Amino acid sequence: MAAGKEIRGKIKSVENTKKITKAMEMVAASKMRKAQERMRAARPYSDKIRNIASNLASANPEYTHPFLVRQDSAKTVGLIVVTTDKGLCGGMNTNALRAVTTKLRELDAAGVKAETVAIGNKGFGFLNRIGARVVSHATQLGDTPHLDKLIGPVKVLLDAYQEGKLDAVYVVYTRFVNTMKQEPVMEQLLPLSSEKMTADASTHAWDYIYEPDAAAVIDELLVRYVEALIYQAVAENLASEQSARMVAMKSASENAGNVINELRLVYNKTRQAAITKELSEIVSGAAAV
Repeated sequence: MAAGKEIRGKIKSVENTKKITKAMEMVAASKMRKAQERMRAARPYSDKIRNIASNLASANPEYTHPFLVRQDSAKTVGLIVVTTDKGLCGGMNTNALRAVTTKLRELDAAGVKAETVAIGNKGFGFLNRIGARVVSHATQLGDTPHLDKLIGPVKVLLDAYQEGKLDAVYVVYTRFVNTMKQEPVMEQLLPLSSEKMTADASTHAWDYIYEPDAAAVIDELLVRYVEALIYQAVAENLASEQSARMVAMKSASENAGNVINELRLVYNKTRQAAITKELSEIVSGAAAV
């Protein structure tokens, strides 16, 4: 029964694969909860900075930070591409990189150059393959991203925008909606939209005394606010990664179970046919005698 032995080997191989995918599903489920908590914990920080900055901006209308000024003379746009370091998370990275490709084609058609920053191995490899200009990158962030590892690569684009070398800066990442749904998002990071900065200005009726002065505080706060937005995007992407990996590994485990059932059915049919053939030979031999 050479065929039966081969099928048994296939069943054993698929069973081993199923054990791996099941273990990866459980690990991803555990990491997903921690990533969601980290993502939600980062939101109040950026909200508070935005509230203070909007209050300062309304109290000092004569000063405008460069991050709030729109520039149209450089004909160059910055793109921050946030992806994962590892694969096996379904079509999550593919959807985000498709949005990046569409944006790059639009910019190229309009005669606008693009400078990119890659956060994550998948995006870094993709941008190198398509020949995009990568000015900096950050990889191997792990399960707990730290802001100090993100500031350096992203600061290249922030400084370029302040110097007037970029017209705008966009960030592309995967937003976490729920466990079963994650959507790719492309948001304009710079210039900061006036609606976002003045949304809560009407709720602040108090004026404050700032040291050394309001302009210096605004400069520092807006930089921190942009950094918080980038960290939030990375945290959202990490939560989406673990959710997508959990769903993908669950689907892989279910598919492996279906394959095992089909192989067992084929094995049983093959074994039954072999037994029937042997019985027929025995009966034929006895009848001949």
